[in-house]
Amino acid sequence: MATSHIASSFASSQLLPVRRLRAVPRRARVLVVQAKIREIFMPALSSTMTEGKIVSWHKSEGDWLNKGESVVVVESDKADMDVETFHDGILAAIVVPEGESAPVGAAIAFLAETEEEVPLAKAKADSGSGSGGSAAPPAAAPAAVETDGKVAATPAPAPAATAVADGPRKTVATPHAKKLAKQHKVDINKVVGTGPYGRITPADIEAAAGIQPKKPAAAPVAQAAAAPATPAPAAKASASLPPPLPGSSVVPFTTMQGAVSKNMMESLSVPTFRVGYPIVTDALDALYAKLKPKGVTMTVILAKAAAMALAQHPVVNASCKDGKSFSYNGSINIAVAVAMDGGLITPVLQDADKLDLYLLSEKWKELVKKARAKQLSPNEYNSGTFTLSNLGMFGVDRFDAILPPGQGAIMAVGASKPTVVADKDGFFSVKSKMLVNVTADHRIIYGADLAAFLETFAKIIENPDSLTL
Repeated sequence: MATSHIASSFASSQLLPVRRLRAVPRRARVLVVQAKIREIFMPALSSTMTEGKIVSWHKSEGDWLNKGESVVVVESDKADMDVETFHDGILAAIVVPEGESAPVGAAIAFLAETEEEVPLAKAKADSGSGSGGSAAPPAAAPAAVETDGKVAATPAPAPAATAVADGPRKTVATPHAKKLAKQHKVDINKVVGTGPYGRITPADIEAAAGIQPKKPAAAPVAQAAAAPATPAPAAKASASLPPPLPGSSVVPFTTMQGAVSKNMMESLSVPTFRVGYPIVTDALDALYAKLKPKGVTMTVILAKAAAMALAQHPVVNASCKDGKSFSYNGSINIAVAVAMDGGLITPVLQDADKLDLYLLSEKWKELVKKARAKQLSPNEYNSGTFTLSNLGMFGVDRFDAILPPGQGAIMAVGASKPTVVADKDGFFSVKSKMLVNVTADHRIIYGADLAAFLETFAKIIENPDSLTL
């Protein structure tokens, strides 16, 4: 019985359905050998930066780079900053040399993974394009400094039209094209680029300037034929400018001067008004005489007084950026204008109302040192909510300041000078007085608001004991 039971059990097991596997023909695979060439892009080091200048390269072509290693120093609109590499590799080609500028997002160098890929990277750099015609478009986030560009040694069929759609939308030009544009006085913003992703090449500039190319290419014949029509607007723009005076020389803006110029032009769109207020400074001068040996400057004392007054009048510390609403800033950050060689910068004393004079003085010394060395971080110069400009040390008795974009008010402080003053009983005396002028955004700050703020500021200056608490 046991044997038959086992046999029947075995027989029943043979009746179970068996899943059969069908042979599926494999798709033929095309072996594609890919070389990984990475572009090092010009990074956006601040919210206002549109182009950067190469101060120095820490590495030379052919050097090996480790991830996180500083490779280049870039001059932004306010500071010089080290740029690190995000990948290991060989610095195969430097596109933008020291002293030259490039727009944000433009390739400034190429990184290769192996020695065998260096010639390909150099060829890409010489062509002036970030991605070759057979290259897959780099998929990179806007904040990344470097992106991967995979160049297929055996190009696979891909729709050419999608390359333009997937590429960067911002038009950039090669450094050589920018040089030619300046040389031939061509408005580069009106030139249509024929390079990859609309990049402007030297041939585009020569075509816009009406120069016959030495080796006309077959592909861009249509663009080259249409390009000579573009010099007309550039010629009109240059014709409208007065001719330079004999013996004069034209000096281009530095990166910082360009940023200052842009901000000043932007400030013209804000409706502003100005209010002046005379303040007796005898008590302030006495306090300064006591604190100066301890390293406290007059600028720090004025910044502290302004911060204390702003705490009582928060609308003067507010800002309007879109013309439709305004915001009360949670912190009182006093930006102080500092003149530099070839520009102006405003280091920020953050939370100036919460720190005592001695801590503020230490912070101010550190900020000024970093500003002179052009080593301020963006948060140390673009986070101001109120600006102070003091020309009193130069003997200037009064001046008006231009409102920085994104702030509600700026205070201009003149020199303290002996002035004849009559008291309420008609007796005359000589007291030191300084004149303070405030420029404010009239969209959010009104005359009564500013007058009340200046009255509070004057009381703090004339009775400065609260500054040392």
